[in-house]
Amino acid sequence: MRIAVPNKGRLHEPTVDLLDRAGLHVVDGADRKLYADTVDPDVTILYARAADIPEYVSDGAADVGITGLDQVREAETGDLVDQLDLEFGACKLVLAAPEDGAIESVADLAGGTVATEFPNVTRNYFAEQGIDVEIAEVSGATELTPHVDIADAIVDITSTGTTLRMNRLAVIDDVLESSVRLFAREDVVDDEKVQQVTTALRSVKSAEGKRYLMMNVPEEKLEAVEDVIPGLGGPTVMDIAGEEMVAVHAVVDERRVFETITDLKAEGATGILVTEIERMVQ
Repeated sequence: MRIAVPNKGRLHEPTVDLLDRAGLHVVDGADRKLYADTVDPDVTILYARAADIPEYVSDGAADVGITGLDQVREAETGDLVDQLDLEFGACKLVLAAPEDGAIESVADLAGGTVATEFPNVTRNYFAEQGIDVEIAEVSGATELTPHVDIADAIVDITSTGTTLRMNRLAVIDDVLESSVRLFAREDVVDDEKVQQVTTALRSVKSAEGKRYLMMNVPEEKLEAVEDVIPGLGGPTVMDIAGEEMVAVHAVVDERRVFETITDLKAEGATGILVTEIERMVQ
């Protein structure tokens, strides 16, 4: 099975790191290589431009791909299944126009021109709005086009809004919320290896922000301790041979570890250990 991943840019390192944490360590993945093996002999990495990945998967050059939802929507391949939101690379495609201009709503653009690097997404958006506009496709510096009379407004990617503010552009509407996803071609969705990769990546995402707590608890304090632990489905309780104590294990949200430990100690728990969780298969 071949996985297409971004070959450079802001999505490359997080993607490779995620695969590594999922157990798919890249072997000999030197720069400028098109392919790389992984520790799984049945899984190969294909490096490609993020924008090209949907087409690579659709055409069969790869079976699954990791790229932004915005790229998949723009490619309009129609045969890709969204397997998993990997929850990084978050951004928005927004409709924006000059702050002090005449464009204050989507309706104001009827008969106008919109510049964008995402013509398909933009065309579909305005079709849904029932508004006719001319699409001016550009390959960069989209935010400058309203100031040089190329367009009345733009549809562009933003993460923080800083670039829009620097260019005196105001957001009129959100067009698409995007993040990096795992996509698979329809005909391989049920393939065993595809399911294994999906499960591995999901287990890493499930473990993020979680901690594993282990402690000893006097038997008579068990009920009070169970009330304290905000675990997933309740804690695991095990007898300790020869002791009037039990071992309690639980998964808790990282943000609640501090207060949880304080409450556990107050209820008599001892020997409390906190460890990170690499993967969690549910």
